[in-house]
Amino acid sequence: MSQTFADVVEDVRQLSPTEREELQEIIKRSLIEERRREILQNCEAGLQELREGKLTFTSDLEELQKQLADD
Repeated sequence: MSQTFADVVEDVRQLSPTEREELQEIIKRSLIEERRREILQNCEAGLQELREGKLTFTSDLEELQKQLADD
């Protein structure tokens, strides 16, 4: 059984205010956890690049812009 987004929205509207608040908290926590996983993956990738000598550091704005353009 598959529901469209509109069906899900309508189902949510049928919930009590307390249930909607609980659902809101569940979604909020889920989004936070998803973002944490994304940050962890980016951190691990950055550490791997550092170990491989691929990561460079500079405070020179022109160099930073060049590095971004090269990516």
